[in-house]
Amino acid sequence: MKNLDEFYAEINREIRAKKPIMAICYDFDKTLSSDDMQSFTLIPSFDIEKDVFWQESGKLAEDNLMDNNLAWMYELIKYSKFKGRSLKREYFKAAGAKVELFKGVDTWFKRMNNYAASKGVELEHYIISSGLKEIIEGSKIAGEIKRIYASSYYYNTDGVAEWPAQAVNYTNKTQFIFRIAKGYMEEYDERVNQSVPKENLRIQYDNIVYIGDSATDIPCMRLVKSRGGYSIGVFDPEKNNRSGVYQLYNDGRLNFYAPADYSARSDLTKYVKQIINEIAAKEQIKTEQEILRQPANMFKMKVVLNQTAEKFPNKLTDKEKRELKKMNQDLDELIPGHNN
Repeated sequence: MKNLDEFYAEINREIRAKKPIMAICYDFDKTLSSDDMQSFTLIPSFDIEKDVFWQESGKLAEDNLMDNNLAWMYELIKYSKFKGRSLKREYFKAAGAKVELFKGVDTWFKRMNNYAASKGVELEHYIISSGLKEIIEGSKIAGEIKRIYASSYYYNTDGVAEWPAQAVNYTNKTQFIFRIAKGYMEEYDERVNQSVPKENLRIQYDNIVYIGDSATDIPCMRLVKSRGGYSIGVFDPEKNNRSGVYQLYNDGRLNFYAPADYSARSDLTKYVKQIINEIAAKEQIKTEQEILRQPANMFKMKVVLNQTAEKFPNKLTDKEKRELKKMNQDLDELIPGHNN
C-alpha cells in the first residue's frame, strides 16, 4: 500500500503543480486610452483636425464599400505622401509613447498579476484592437502585454509603410479569442479553424475576460460570455456617458460595467478580483476532481478489460488470456480499495 500511496502522491503532485492560466483581453481605444490612438499626435502631425480626418476616411469607406479600417489606413498613407512625411515604425512608436491612458492603467497589469498569483493563477494580458499595432507597441504598457493583435502595415525595404498587412475590425476580432484559447498565436496560422477538445485548450474559455467600451466589441463580448467567460464594459469616467454600457448590459452582453478607472480601489479592480477569485475556486475544484479521476480511470479500464474478455471468451488465444489476466492483476495493484 505504501508503494501505491507513493505512486498516486507523485501523480497528485504533478497535477497540483500545474498552474491554471487565465487571460484578460482588452480593446485599446477608449478602453485603455481616453481617445482613438491616432488622435493624440499622429493625425495632428499632418496638420489636420481629427474630426475632419475621420469624416474623410468614413466617406471614403462609404463611397467605395470599403472596410473602415482599410479606409483610415489608406488615408494615413495618402496624407504622409502629401505632407512628405515617411510613415516608419519609429514614427508610429513615437506617437504611441504620447498616447494618454486612463487612470491606473500603467500599474494595473503588475497589480493584477500579483493578485492572480496569490490565488494560484497565472494571468496573461492581450490587446485586440482595430487601432494600429505599431502605435500600441510604442505605448508605455507594451511590455506588459503577452500579445498585441491589431491592424498593421507592410513596410518596404526602407522601413516605410506601404500597404495594410493586417486590418482588424469588430467582426474578425473574435478569431484572436480562438487563437488565445487554442494556443495558435500567429496571425497566419490556419490551425485556429481546427476543432480542439476542451481538455487540450491552452486557456479555457471560461478563464477568459474581455474588456471593451462599445458596440464594436459585441462579437468578442458575446463569444466570451457565451462560453462561460466574463465580459466587462467600461466608460470614460470624466464624460460619464453610460448609455452604451447600459444597453450592452440590458442586452446580456456584459457581466459587469464600470468606469475606465484602473486604480487600486476602483470598481473595475474589485470586479476583476472577484472574477479571479471565482476562476481560482473553480480551478481548485477541477484539480481535486482530476486527482479523484486517476484511480477511477484505472477502475474503468479494469471493467472494460473484463467486459471485453467476457464478450469474446472463445476468440481469445491462451496467450491473450494470460496477458489479460496479467493486466487485470496489474490494474488491481493500482486501484486503491478495490479488493477491500
